[in-house]
Amino acid sequence: MRLVSWNLQWCRGMDGAVDARRAARTARKLADPDVCCFQEVAQGFDSLPGSAGEDQVAALTAEFPDHSAHYASSVDVAGAGGARRRFGNLILSRLPVGRVLRHGLPWPASAGVPSMPRAAIEAVIEAPWGPLRVTTTHLEYYSPGQRAAQVERLLELNAEALAHAALQPGARDDEGPFHPLPRPAAGILTGDFNMRPDDPLIARLGSAYVDAWLQAHPGQAHPATFRLESADEAPYCCDFVFVTQDIAPRIQSVRVDPETRASDHQPVIVEFS
Repeated sequence: MRLVSWNLQWCRGMDGAVDARRAARTARKLADPDVCCFQEVAQGFDSLPGSAGEDQVAALTAEFPDHSAHYASSVDVAGAGGARRRFGNLILSRLPVGRVLRHGLPWPASAGVPSMPRAAIEAVIEAPWGPLRVTTTHLEYYSPGQRAAQVERLLELNAEALAHAALQPGARDDEGPFHPLPRPAAGILTGDFNMRPDDPLIARLGSAYVDAWLQAHPGQAHPATFRLESADEAPYCCDFVFVTQDIAPRIQSVRVDPETRASDHQPVIVEFS
């Protein structure tokens, strides 16, 4: 199973052009992914630089016709003429998808800095070895307090999933909303976490997850995933893939593509056996 996690910056490349088809085709060329975890995907947001308010969920999905699409907007505000403007995270999966959960993350008031609501989307995917939770998110950039609260919520969601996985589902033969569907213990958490590898909050996530890069490359520093062309700040890694301990041995390779300029972030590609 191949997974790509990538902050697309509303499909805006380093050349300033917004092009969802380019982003999608880059992802396909890099990995032919079974699962895509995309952050910063917009619908109707014509106020974003370079954007005409295009529906990027539809555009990306059209480039992956053999994948199902699952979207969670963290920002949902009024646009012109009664339209909505949305901004969030998208999972595309070639593998069958069962239950999908959309989680709002904490957004405590934080004076003096800009911020916006954040969300995580969780999809239960039928991986080749069994049910698997795949969650992708994009944490707060400006407010450390908000980011810390969001990390705690992600850990709570993982603990909640473990508790669900431990239950013996009752016998129900209906297909209504109470029909039991797997929410397995095995999980992958991806996204733009807006913090560096040495941030204590990364270690906090390590209480429940294994950093896929370190599993595949013990002792090696994370390659930069952000600001590769910045003149003001040295490039650094803020995009991660974490896995639960039970599937860490399935990691075959982890790499970051340093070449593409289809976003201001670099994609992280993980292959599982």
